[in-house]
Amino acid sequence: MDVASLRWFQLVADGVTVTEVSEIEMVSQPAVSRALGRLEQEVGAPLLRREGRVLRMTHAGTVFKRHVDGVLHQLDDGLAAVHQLLDPETGTVTVAFQPSLGTWLVPDLVTSFRAEHPDVRLDLRSKEDETLAAVGAHSAVDLELSTLRPHPGEDQPRWRALVAEPLRLLVGPEHRLVGRSRAELAEVAQDPFVAMVPTSVLRKHTDQLCREAGFAPEVAFVAADLPTLRGYVAAGLGVAVAPTGWGGSVAAPVAGLHVLELSDRTATRDVGLSWAPGRRLLPAAQLFRRHVLDRAEAGLLPRPVPPTDT
Repeated sequence: MDVASLRWFQLVADGVTVTEVSEIEMVSQPAVSRALGRLEQEVGAPLLRREGRVLRMTHAGTVFKRHVDGVLHQLDDGLAAVHQLLDPETGTVTVAFQPSLGTWLVPDLVTSFRAEHPDVRLDLRSKEDETLAAVGAHSAVDLELSTLRPHPGEDQPRWRALVAEPLRLLVGPEHRLVGRSRAELAEVAQDPFVAMVPTSVLRKHTDQLCREAGFAPEVAFVAADLPTLRGYVAAGLGVAVAPTGWGGSVAAPVAGLHVLELSDRTATRDVGLSWAPGRRLLPAAQLFRRHVLDRAEAGLLPRPVPPTDT
């Protein structure tokens, strides 16, 4: 099968018109149509059907498309691998990360890495659903920075802890614990909670901490991000558990917010680096992985500072 035909089928299947394909590839529309027809003959089944002025995939096309995506992904990886073997300093590394790590960990790693490898391109992608691994055998993501520890298993992502991130108790300006520097989570068992959305790993950590403290939190309000969560707490809408100890970068000042250390033994979450065991990392990605792990082992990652009221 012709690689160009596979790429044109992939484009059309993804919603690009034949006219647009011909313009992108600088070939005539009839040439694209003939190539798609030859591909259907080689497969032995119709792959596309016309609906008005657009082409849609048939059932056979949908099944075939999954394999085409995999084949072309492997081919592109192979071409990139050859190029990077000739010059690994000019490759691209795709890194997914948990949004709460984007204010302190990601900038540190990117800045320090680019100082050593200025021509390597970093494609940084903030995760929307933190509870699902972004890396996988057929994923476009090379490496992932998150607090999501994969379950042990042969097909699960490999995961290395980098640093322990302390979790704190946040209370509002009129809360009875204001003035204290430290508390146990059980002391707020009867308080309403401000919690993150269910797609946040912090939500799962908060629920787990509360279970270990002997209660289930009463969630009064749900926040989609840390700044909103902090604002809700500062307004007196409830208490919350959140990371706030990284030199103020995660915890921008919010009037009326008070931060207490949690004395609960497990009030931390490990930040780690993960990658897929079934997906060979290209040289540039191997450079970044080695940089991250070396920086963690040398103790050069940002360190937490004691909480302060804001």
